[in-house]
Amino acid sequence: MAKRTIIKIDDEKCVGCGKCVNACPGGALEMVDGKAKMVRENMCDGIGKCIGKCPVDAIEFIEIETNDSVPQPVHSHQYSSGCPSAQNVQLNRQPVGGCPSTQNKSFDRGGSTCTMHPEAKVESELTAWPIQLHLVRPEAPQFQGADILIAASCSAFSFGSFHQDYLAGRGLVIACPKLDVQDGYLEKLTRIFAESKPNSVTILRMEVPCCSGLTAMVSQARDNSGSGLPVTEDIISVDGKVKQSKVI
Repeated sequence: MAKRTIIKIDDEKCVGCGKCVNACPGGALEMVDGKAKMVRENMCDGIGKCIGKCPVDAIEFIEIETNDSVPQPVHSHQYSSGCPSAQNVQLNRQPVGGCPSTQNKSFDRGGSTCTMHPEAKVESELTAWPIQLHLVRPEAPQFQGADILIAASCSAFSFGSFHQDYLAGRGLVIACPKLDVQDGYLEKLTRIFAESKPNSVTILRMEVPCCSGLTAMVSQARDNSGSGLPVTEDIISVDGKVKQSKVI
């Protein structure tokens, strides 16, 4: 049996801020019942980017025994990208471990799924700009007493009727909990919820583990704002279907 290093979260100390979940490059952590949990040990690279994000020192390194035959994650310093599957590595086998959000998949659509005539156009339901979380103003008119859609950046490309089913009638904010520099995100969402007093919030995110950080951030902002507004989370599968919908 070999040993490798992973992180461990102290459940008693954890305050549920979600910062470690957002910082995890491999999707090893998720928010479960308001606490950060290690849900995929094989995705933990043992580098500890999450540790520096924890405000209450609830995370530590530990060593675990592992079977050599079990695929282990590839550390991010071995590649220019933190996700080994994002690289074209010339090996005798496929790279293992790493971030599920970068694992290449193909979908057989049976040819074009578009049945509209070439001249038929679908109108955009977007009613305000900008839409990226770094750029929006908390006091912007589209948020005032409105229904707000907070969408992961990939969701509009994955879900075919995004405009009709989700965007219509809602103020839009987009963000990526994995790749964005998130400085100020929590504070801005908290201000939107507290000052604009929206009617409801819908989170539209992808099924990949790292995307759960968006839900954690929205939940924390709602708690910080003291608004108690209703929040619905819809999860889209990578092949473009609504996989789950729930009130959080």
